[in-house]
Amino acid sequence: MKKYFLHFIFLLVCGNAFGSIDSTVIPIQRQRNHEQIDEEQLKCDKADGKQDGMVKVSDNDDINLQVTDALIRRIDVLQDFIETDKKIPTNNEKIRQLNYIQEVVSNFRAAWKLNKLNPVMAPQLIENFEKILKANLDTLDMTPYIDEAPYEIGVINVEIFKSNKGYKSSKNNLYLKYIATYPERILATIRPFINEPFADSLVVLACINNPKQLYDYASGTNTQEGKLIQRNSNPMVHAIVKLIRTPNSLFYFPFLDDLLKGKLAIDSIQRFIGDGEKKMDSVGYFKLLVKTEIGYQKRLIAKDTPIAMFGANGLREMLQRKAIQHFITPINELHEQNNLNIRMRAIEPLSAQDLYYVMVMGENDIYTSSYKHSFTRLLQKMGTTPRGDELMMSVNMDYFRKFIKMAANFNQLDVLLKTMPQEKSSVLMKAFVANLDKSSNLEDAVDVADSYSSIRDTTLLQNILRNVTNNEQRNADENNRRGKMIYSLLKTILSSSDSSNVDLTSQIGIPSIYSIDNKYLTDDSGRIIQQVFFYGDEDGRTNYTGFINSFAKMDWKITTKPEWVEIKSLSGKILIYANLPLNSDKNLDDTAQAHLTKYLHQNALNPSIVIHRGHSYWLPGTINRMASNAKIIVLGSCGGYKNLSEILKISPDAHIISTKEIGKGDINRPIINYLNQALLSGKTLVWKDMWAALTKVFYADNNREVKESWDDYIPPYKNLGAIFIKAYNKKMEIQ
Repeated sequence: MKKYFLHFIFLLVCGNAFGSIDSTVIPIQRQRNHEQIDEEQLKCDKADGKQDGMVKVSDNDDINLQVTDALIRRIDVLQDFIETDKKIPTNNEKIRQLNYIQEVVSNFRAAWKLNKLNPVMAPQLIENFEKILKANLDTLDMTPYIDEAPYEIGVINVEIFKSNKGYKSSKNNLYLKYIATYPERILATIRPFINEPFADSLVVLACINNPKQLYDYASGTNTQEGKLIQRNSNPMVHAIVKLIRTPNSLFYFPFLDDLLKGKLAIDSIQRFIGDGEKKMDSVGYFKLLVKTEIGYQKRLIAKDTPIAMFGANGLREMLQRKAIQHFITPINELHEQNNLNIRMRAIEPLSAQDLYYVMVMGENDIYTSSYKHSFTRLLQKMGTTPRGDELMMSVNMDYFRKFIKMAANFNQLDVLLKTMPQEKSSVLMKAFVANLDKSSNLEDAVDVADSYSSIRDTTLLQNILRNVTNNEQRNADENNRRGKMIYSLLKTILSSSDSSNVDLTSQIGIPSIYSIDNKYLTDDSGRIIQQVFFYGDEDGRTNYTGFINSFAKMDWKITTKPEWVEIKSLSGKILIYANLPLNSDKNLDDTAQAHLTKYLHQNALNPSIVIHRGHSYWLPGTINRMASNAKIIVLGSCGGYKNLSEILKISPDAHIISTKEIGKGDINRPIINYLNQALLSGKTLVWKDMWAALTKVFYADNNREVKESWDDYIPPYKNLGAIFIKAYNKKMEIQ
């Protein structure tokens, strides 16, 4: 009762909350000014959706009363003060002061609406405003009053009193207060203050806080920020400016941390870079990248994040780019070369550590044979008694999960583990599944799931599952919800891989991964639309010919157009659209894909099946144009965490067929043919039945290479990495 009584007394005191001041006679020439203030007060009252004489900014009535008092009674008192104070003798001066009052109420409401000010600060705002208003009448500097106020209040009041002699110093102090809280925004906001005495010291602070950002701004040599940075005499800033002025500066950026600390000199790097391309010592440069990565990884473990390790042109991006450009691509391109000394010549000068990074950085690009021959050379480079555990320790366990996953996927994990004492391999595999909850994304957990599906050693599988269970319990004991979710899902999914009695669909709450109903794939017209992506390299052209020849004339009608082909079942139920594998060097295949995708969209032809026919390095192009309602996706190449996560963002419930290694045309064609025949029949597509039928086909052939390739293909119900991502995303939706 007391609270409501106080509310009643408050309203009585305020009287007519939004009326003009009754105790003072307002000359007609200023009545409109008072009315405008009243209107702003009324808008504040209505801001909570209800006009009731109360400005409601929280669920606390006491706070609401204080805010209402500040915006109503105290503003009314200030209006009365303006009309009666003898220091304001003229009509024009009184109007100016009334305009200040209107502005503070209006600016409060705008800042509240834009979430730039917590509305409970209204009493502080009006109190600070009143001090400045009266100081301004006495021609005093407002700077002390701006300084004593919180930033959000100061930034409102300083702009009201622009004519005050303390305006500039107040603005400067407010800016310094702002960047003390947000030092990462110095360079984005410093332009108005470039000529102030503190500008140079702020550049140094920006450099310490984010040298990468300073590097980017310094690159704009003709901008005001660029010129400000270039005039700075601080040694660290000067080193970055010198780097910017060095030819091919982007090649130096990965080493920025060591350059700033004096561990490396530009001259010592320059001898490897040359002119950046033709005269570049690619091996020497890559070895320096590897050495730097190992050092940066050690700092990362110590919670000291190197500034040039991540992001555009960062160390890891450059390391991957150079691994693919100078080593993986050359050995891939020679995949038909039987003389291994010729084929693997590019990687011959590399050490075991260098090869380690070539392999993990090229996960999505390296061919099966390229990996296996590289792995063999890796063991050779490790000496007569290779120790895989010592190699991983020498790189500070950098990318060790990726290294193990790739070894598992390429059927080399047993070989790797045999290079270690049993106790070391046990510790390594325990670490493999540990701390998955500490990662900022799901990549490590997906690597564990994908690896599990590739391992044949039952003892190793049992150990992995036991370690997953132990980590689940640890996270439960620590009340780590995310960690418990990750390990609980992993335990269920990994267990399903070992048993045909586990129904993942019901256990983890995702749509069926075992079958897909024909009706689920049809559009409103009863059609099933497919889009097939081809690429214009030699493999693409070869595979396209085999693809076209696989459609029997008795069942299909083929219509070839300038940029794509339309394949229509004679029953009219299935429509397949495939772009022609036009010259990729001239980007004609990409143009054909773009035009076909546009055509499908314009004609309401929405593909429920997407098929990628190309190497894994073409896959991002397919993903970028993939239909959002795709229900079946045949990759015909390695998925990988990055690709799987991107696909499932677009099509969360997609059934994904992929291979752990490189897709084979002799495998892909029978898969597609089986799919099409099943779709023509109108029956539910059961993946286990399809896999059993195709296994008989491929095993009937005595071709060992075909058998091994087929064994590396993964049906949707065995694609553990994709299943994990689906399940995790579904759980997060429920949270």
